[in-house]
Amino acid sequence: MKIGILGGGQLGRMLIQEALKYDDEFYTLDPSSDCPCAGISYFTKGDFNDYQTVIDFGKDKDVLTIEIEHVNVQALEDLQKQGIKIIPSPSAVKIIQQKILQKEFYQKNEIPSPDFQVIRNKSEVNFPLPFVQKLNTGGYDGKGVQVIR
Repeated sequence: MKIGILGGGQLGRMLIQEALKYDDEFYTLDPSSDCPCAGISYFTKGDFNDYQTVIDFGKDKDVLTIEIEHVNVQALEDLQKQGIKIIPSPSAVKIIQQKILQKEFYQKNEIPSPDFQVIRNKSEVNFPLPFVQKLNTGGYDGKGVQVIR
């Protein structure tokens, strides 16, 4: 089986190392040729946010997965329509990419989560300080998070 991974970081490397005992081929797409997966997979240097790059990378794979959530979801949706198995699903990746969608998903499905409020400008802040502010998109590993005092 040809398994493609969007992102070539540590998580991808751990996935590949564990799966080497099986008879699968692993392909990774990452913008850095120095990424952790480059030496243990069939490596393609490219931008996993670029629609055409993701399409070209994924079109001959049996399965595509992600190692990082900052990927082109439209390309994943289109590859899925072409019969490529995408795990997690593109709809799940959309939720993962956007904090507001995540929180709304938790509420809708009654998954316990801290209260939140979507703030589009300063005048909408109507609760006491301090509070934690998170970017809706692009944040990870503490980036895009700040305490407002």
